[in-house]
Amino acid sequence: MSLLSVVIPAYNEGAMIHKTAEVVSSLLSENNIEYEIIFVNDGSKDTTWEEIVNASANNKNIKGVCFSRNFGKEGAVFAGLEHASGDCCVVMDCDLQHPPKTILEMYKLWTEGFEVVEGVKASRGKESFIHKMFVKTFYNIISGSTGIDMSRASDFKLLDRKVVDSFLALPERHVFFRALSSWVGYKTAYVEFDVQERELGESKWSFKSLVKYAINNITSFSAAPMQLVTGCGIIFFIFAVIFGVYSIVKYLLGYSLEGFTTVILLMLIIGGILMFSLGIIGYYISKIYEEIQLRPRYIVSETTNGLEIKKDK
Repeated sequence: MSLLSVVIPAYNEGAMIHKTAEVVSSLLSENNIEYEIIFVNDGSKDTTWEEIVNASANNKNIKGVCFSRNFGKEGAVFAGLEHASGDCCVVMDCDLQHPPKTILEMYKLWTEGFEVVEGVKASRGKESFIHKMFVKTFYNIISGSTGIDMSRASDFKLLDRKVVDSFLALPERHVFFRALSSWVGYKTAYVEFDVQERELGESKWSFKSLVKYAINNITSFSAAPMQLVTGCGIIFFIFAVIFGVYSIVKYLLGYSLEGFTTVILLMLIIGGILMFSLGIIGYYISKIYEEIQLRPRYIVSETTNGLEIKKDK
């Protein structure tokens, strides 16, 4: 029988570990699916790791990986995939906003030959207007620069073992898991799901962390900001040519040039755009610097149920 690995990143989810472990394990057992659940503690400051250890002690199919500190969700996903031994792997959130029953649909499609099964959002649940606008802008940038429609994309997905191996073989340190499943290709199917309301605890995503997450993923997966700099340069070059021709014509006709205020405003605008452009270029240079350092995506401090402490390449 094929083994299904369920990878669940967890950050300060001590209140949800027991509930999530019970719901997912019961669902898979009732449907006679051989499984393992791998919780990845992403440097939590609450009782998340203690709850994972307890869950592992009560169920041999539940395993835990603990980071030495917080390395972020992308690192946690890759750590879970690195330690998974299943013929296919499902990645889902610990807060059960990804409905566990959808795993059954994903698994069925996998048995029919699909190698990637994407969970796409039929609805996003309750979100503030500002959050919705921010998310829409973020995905418009990603979709426009990559040609991949990510307006309803999520981290909830099933991957065949060969796809997991392809992910793990990627050499870059900064990755955008949500988009890479489309980038790697393979035979893909889609399953819609409604985002569920969180039962316990609060979302760990503040506006600041969402902005940081968006910037990191846009720059790691797309060169769109660099293209924005190029576009601004082209626009201002055209404007400079027009203004230059206008100035020469005025001079030849004997008229004095006017508009000191306009000149000052142009200098301020161009100076601001130049500084903004240098900031974007500097950010990409910092990304290059981080990549060539070859530091691991994560460091594992301990594991449960005999899992080997693997070091990310």
